[in-house]
Amino acid sequence: MNSQFKKGVLELIVLLSVSKRDMYGYELILEVSKVVPVNEGTIYPLLKRLTNEKYFDTYLVESTEGPSRKYYQITVLGKKKVEELEKTWKEFSSSVNNFIKECDKND
Repeated sequence: MNSQFKKGVLELIVLLSVSKRDMYGYELILEVSKVVPVNEGTIYPLLKRLTNEKYFDTYLVESTEGPSRKYYQITVLGKKKVEELEKTWKEFSSSVNNFIKECDKND
């Protein structure tokens, strides 16, 4: 997958995933990987930034399998950001898809 395409949509995928349910980091990596290939070095800095920007709150939950897990929970501001990014993505992808269709007609 083109890394620039992935970079452009990753924030939306992460926000949408956490808007469905609270998730911890590794769980989120697995969820996002269903859509685009990612690793810890990509997701954790993004989670930190989204938390710093007040799109996520965090809380700890004790784990029976090791250290406590930090869960990410979407905030009201985060929900607004999801709506904004989703609207932008739909408009953008529709425009690109329409352009591709027009180019295909000319071939």
